[in-house]
Amino acid sequence: MNTIINRIGCAAVAFAMTATAAAQGPGPYVGEKTRAVKALSAEETRDLLEGRGMGLAKAAELNHHPGPMHVLELASQLGLSDGDVAAARRVFEAMRMEARALGQEIIAAEGELDRLFAHGPVDAAAVEALTAKIGALHGKLRAVHLKAHLAIRPMLAAETVARYDALRGYAGEADRGHGPGADAHRH
Repeated sequence: MNTIINRIGCAAVAFAMTATAAAQGPGPYVGEKTRAVKALSAEETRDLLEGRGMGLAKAAELNHHPGPMHVLELASQLGLSDGDVAAARRVFEAMRMEARALGQEIIAAEGELDRLFAHGPVDAAAVEALTAKIGALHGKLRAVHLKAHLAIRPMLAAETVARYDALRGYAGEADRGHGPGADAHRH
């Protein structure tokens, strides 16, 4: 009798779980199993391959340290000289080359992690080593983008940085007293 009751109870629980899952709809990862690297969307992969910033330099960008790509986009509005544009282009190209190389490494490492789980067996030590590698690569990529902002900042006068912030829509936002005139610049 207890066996029958246990079976009925298990069936009821299974039915309830299935009904709950159906009511909630598909899982958040539906459609992602066909990705080349499961952890990366097509856009993320493209961004990594092209060396895009992906918001990695917000700490600089939102604290009056303009980025090279946006400085180049706004060069005429900022009144930059041909020499300033050439210098910003060199910073941008160096950053992009290094970021692309790191992006390729990140994609490869994410692919390794994907294959590890797909083909198993998976052990905790391998997961820890591979995720640490991926984390370190992401850290290096972020540093590359932040250092490009650092390289651009001394090229611009405080007034140019203020104009940049205004053109990018940051003017008037609270900045905790770290305005563009906080340190000396050329021009």
